[in-house]
Amino acid sequence: MLEVHSIQRGIVLDHIVAGNGLKIFNKLMLDKVDFSVFLLMNVPSQSMGKKDVIKIENKIDIDLDFLGLMDHHITLNIIEGGQIIQKRKLTIPRKVRGLISCHNPRCITNSDDYAQADFELVSAEKLEYRCGYCEEITRYIP
Repeated sequence: MLEVHSIQRGIVLDHIVAGNGLKIFNKLMLDKVDFSVFLLMNVPSQSMGKKDVIKIENKIDIDLDFLGLMDHHITLNIIEGGQIIQKRKLTIPRKVRGLISCHNPRCITNSDDYAQADFELVSAEKLEYRCGYCEEITRYIP
């Protein structure tokens, strides 16, 4: 049986939908860090059936809006001294900036390096956002 030890200081991303763990691991570029990172996939879960978990043995800055877009089921746990000191359930962000590109090819954000659109959530079910410049509806696909 595989045994993964608890971390003393760092971050645990728990309740990741099975299959999303590797995507998040790659997007966060955790293969490039010089500290311990554990990616657990298809871990049995009472509430989800199966889930993925990422344990990061260090404190790093993570964009919570980005994680909420990737998988809003995630619970972020901050670990100090081997104990959870803070727990936060992520949600789909209402507004995002810099995480989505507008699907309208004529939108100024696609041709001007300095224009960066704010997107506002239109549909949480479909992960659709409205561009702040051209008002085009753009669907985020993780």
